[in-house]
Amino acid sequence: MTAPETIETIRAFNRFYTNKIGVLAKDYLSTPYTLTEGRILYEMGARRRVSATELNRDLGLDPAYLSRILKKFREAGFIDSEPDPADKRSQILTITGTGTEIYETLGERSRQQIAGDLRDVDETGKARLIDAMQAIRAILDPSAATLPPPVIMRPYRIGDMGWLIEAQATAYAREYGLNEKFEALIAEVAGKFIANFNPERERSWIAERGGKRVGSVLVADGGDDVAKLRLLYLDPEARGLGLGRMLVEQCIKFSTLAGYRTLSLWTNDMLTAAIHIYRKTGFKLVSEERHAMFGPECVGQTWELDLREAKLLAS
Repeated sequence: MTAPETIETIRAFNRFYTNKIGVLAKDYLSTPYTLTEGRILYEMGARRRVSATELNRDLGLDPAYLSRILKKFREAGFIDSEPDPADKRSQILTITGTGTEIYETLGERSRQQIAGDLRDVDETGKARLIDAMQAIRAILDPSAATLPPPVIMRPYRIGDMGWLIEAQATAYAREYGLNEKFEALIAEVAGKFIANFNPERERSWIAERGGKRVGSVLVADGGDDVAKLRLLYLDPEARGLGLGRMLVEQCIKFSTLAGYRTLSLWTNDMLTAAIHIYRKTGFKLVSEERHAMFGPECVGQTWELDLREAKLLAS
């Protein structure tokens, strides 16, 4: 039997946390939507296409309540619907471009809210918080213990560059046949970044999952109001999670706030996944040159992003 003081402690924490994240507010994340409406938009945006029956089952909502919200979303142009061929009583729901914009806005505002809450929390505190959250979920939902841990972003710490040099050089030698001269280039870039680091103009991000480093990227000062995106890397086990784009977007946001005019990068044509991210985030290819600096013949590429245009698009 659970002790009364345990129950009251949990109730007190529930009251604190629901107030903290604005569960009871009508204007969730300063939008005209409730928390429930925001959650439905999240599920629609994440899944893109789902049946109303499946959505109702997974969220545990009253069918009539869900139906009213979906009607509101259809009238607003957030979703389209069609009969579900597998269940005549249900519908297949698809999020529209307008709905996707709202979904992305809610996601960004949620991330900003969390970042604001953690602004004065040091890295040790953040790690304790993540561990506590994972422990709560594992205790109350044992099946969650089998889920992969979340990815967290943190700044550079001593030892990270050594990991990055080894991990990237080893991965690219294995996957693309690049030689030790590529490792030398990585080491040179990393060494200069550490030796000349300017916190007002430069930044690094290390992605961790379950305490293991799985990704990284740097922004270095290239002079003449040009920022350099350097050493974007994802561990093979972290690919396909959207982490690469997240790292690149961090670089874009920081470079814009730091007052740079242009964000530039140099890469090679066989890194197609990274190039796809650069295109998607607005970079333009400005030059190419064929070379064999690292063994295999490949095409070096310079990409640039006009941060003034990026800022206008973001607004």
